[in-house]
Amino acid sequence: MHSIHFAKTNLSKLLQLAEDGKQIVIARGKKPIVRLVPCSQLPNEKRPDVGTVTSKPLKVIEKREVAGRVGDTVVYF
Repeated sequence: MHSIHFAKTNLSKLLQLAEDGKQIVIARGKKPIVRLVPCSQLPNEKRPDVGTVTSKPLKVIEKREVAGRVGDTVVYF
């Protein structure tokens, strides 16, 4: 864990360590606030294009029967 001052004065060294796979944590006082990781470790999820369907279609069931008694709790979806 490194202080902000150390990170500012040694940024290129810390970046090289992060590229080599070391875990770099920068702290404000004794509280960790950020971790440096190489971009290759970040998830690279491509966002879908606008208008594309990303979920399965819902199956619509027409069921109009009434079940229960008067006074029962009714939940609508």
